[in-house]
Amino acid sequence: MLMRHPHPELQFTHNLPYGSLVHERGVQFVVFSRSATAMRLMLYNDVEDSEPDDVIVFDRDSDRWGDIWSLFVEGVGPGQLYHFQAEGPHDPEQGQWFDPRARLIDPYAKALAGEFQPGEDGVIRPPKCVVVDDFFDWEGDRHLRRELSDTVIYETHVRGFTQDDSSGVEHPGTYLGMIEKIPYLQSLGVTAVELMPVHEFPIRDIYGGAPERVNYWGYDPLAFFSPHRGYAADSSPGAQVNEFKRLVKELHRAGIEVILDVVFNHTCEGNDLGPVLSFKGLENRVYYMLENGGGRYANYSGCGNTINGNHPIVREMIFHCLRHWVHNYHIDGFRFDLASILSRDREGRLMPNPPLVEAIAADPLLADTKIIAEAWDAAGAYQVGSFGDIRWPNSTDDRHWAEWNGRYRDDMRRFWRGDDGMLGPFATRISGSSDLYEHAGRPPYCSINFISSHDGFTLNDMVTYREKHNEANKEGNRDGDNNNHSDNYGVEGPTRRRSIAKLRSRQVKNMFATLMISQGVPMFAAGDEVRRTQRGNNNAYCQDNETSWFDWSLEERNQDMLRFCSALVKFRNEQPTVRRVEYLTGKASEEDGLPDVSWYNALGTAVDWHADDKAIICMLTAPVANGDTAPNGDARDVLILVNSTGEPRQFIVPPVAKGTRWRLFVDTAAESPNDVFPNWDGPPLPRSQKITLTYRSMRVFVAE
Repeated sequence: MLMRHPHPELQFTHNLPYGSLVHERGVQFVVFSRSATAMRLMLYNDVEDSEPDDVIVFDRDSDRWGDIWSLFVEGVGPGQLYHFQAEGPHDPEQGQWFDPRARLIDPYAKALAGEFQPGEDGVIRPPKCVVVDDFFDWEGDRHLRRELSDTVIYETHVRGFTQDDSSGVEHPGTYLGMIEKIPYLQSLGVTAVELMPVHEFPIRDIYGGAPERVNYWGYDPLAFFSPHRGYAADSSPGAQVNEFKRLVKELHRAGIEVILDVVFNHTCEGNDLGPVLSFKGLENRVYYMLENGGGRYANYSGCGNTINGNHPIVREMIFHCLRHWVHNYHIDGFRFDLASILSRDREGRLMPNPPLVEAIAADPLLADTKIIAEAWDAAGAYQVGSFGDIRWPNSTDDRHWAEWNGRYRDDMRRFWRGDDGMLGPFATRISGSSDLYEHAGRPPYCSINFISSHDGFTLNDMVTYREKHNEANKEGNRDGDNNNHSDNYGVEGPTRRRSIAKLRSRQVKNMFATLMISQGVPMFAAGDEVRRTQRGNNNAYCQDNETSWFDWSLEERNQDMLRFCSALVKFRNEQPTVRRVEYLTGKASEEDGLPDVSWYNALGTAVDWHADDKAIICMLTAPVANGDTAPNGDARDVLILVNSTGEPRQFIVPPVAKGTRWRLFVDTAAESPNDVFPNWDGPPLPRSQKITLTYRSMRVFVAE
């Protein structure tokens, strides 16, 4: 009989094919460059050293294999600091940017240390690369593998989440500081955190200018494989690696997945005016999209350059990077910033079947991960509803890209603002946006529904400001989106007028409740649950201060809103009725003869979708057993009454709902604690079957 033995703890410590590869007797340094005529390795003893302790020249005959430069250095190991330095043609008009003076970051560096240093030769010196040993005691941790349809995403910023003094953590603004706030995330009920970029990026201006304008958001990549050193409590080289792994392990222990916001669309090297830090000085014509015969950088990112993602070399690097985060850091998913750039060929044209997009969806090593696209870019591509529409003939592969549903965001904002003609779009979005995804065989959970995110107004500011107020960014208030679909309801900014304050609170509740009862996957920005404000700044990319930081005093000051939002998240997690894996059809089921969804006007009769109405009734019938009900789901029918008009409106319960005993769950117009009944045990429907909803409010009832 064959004996089965327990598997050893899973460790992915095998070296990547490039970068610094740790061996028993030393380290092998491997880098790609097709056009370099010479390559040097610069080794440093200390992070503050301005000059290397040793420079080793690669031998073109013995240390080059094809376009790969490979050198083994005996006697060095983890913690070793290094740069590459390459010689080659310098002809910017032809796209060649080699500079023999430049110290270059290894594109596969697993950690960076130190800051930018000015060089005596006028060439800026970037942070140093660190040789890293990937071993970490994961204590048996594995990916949580929660179904995307059962996910509630909380978008946050590692530093901003705990940097404010009000956080009370021991290590503010760090990976370790975030660990201290995991109990809060658990109490809120979110199942995944989506972290704004944690890969390396320049914190301040590379040349030392404008110290008050920092790169707070992190959408300016410097090293794709390296966790950001600025979020580590320990400043020693490489400490960020273990600290970030600790954060992931503790989040997993709490049942929370980790999704990374990754930026494979540009780098911080910018255009022809930018510095030579890494890719430019190794093989500029491969790593970037170029125009005008190579003399100009294509700028589909709006940030000066564009990563050439569908070049085989770059495509390989992106795959290695994704696998690195998945297997060395146990990351559960990725959100791809400006993902439409990944759909462009080397000439910048959008392709119908982009190799990189298709390969990410099909990659077997990424099969456990969630892949989410921001399906647009800065050059006009807008692919919401069509990104990653991949069809494999005669295949059973059902891997799909999910998308940030920008249409959901805009339609829900406009509906609750009271815009005309939004009743149909409201119903479509709350039902899972079948108009966008069903045609390609993508299920409702491919729609990542959101009303707010890091980019734009907070949920509070959406009901407080009609115009953006980005003066603090010092760009003349020209930056940031002008189309926010927001309103101030009579006063721009904070007000003491009670009627306006009550309406604003109601509108925040309306939008949050709508988000949580919509088919698809909900995502909201950190702090929306306690009405965090950025004082009208809708583009706080450079605000590393109280404008962007989570003010933890709001947890107490707005505890009623926190209670409301937590109850909605809990309802979402427990109710399969609002998180189906198939689209609502409106057709009667064979089991009970009721449609999965039915719509009525305020009088309880058939909806005229062509009428300019702003009030509607929706009844969701619970999925039947052995259908798409989750195993632990106590599925209930749900009755939703919505009034986005500017006047009170009487509703008559439709006949289909009269045979059910309903209990109030949500009333956005009521004061706490009567605005939400977390146990779904609020007052029953009145016997008259008539209900008056005040203007811009909603009520949700749950069947007993």
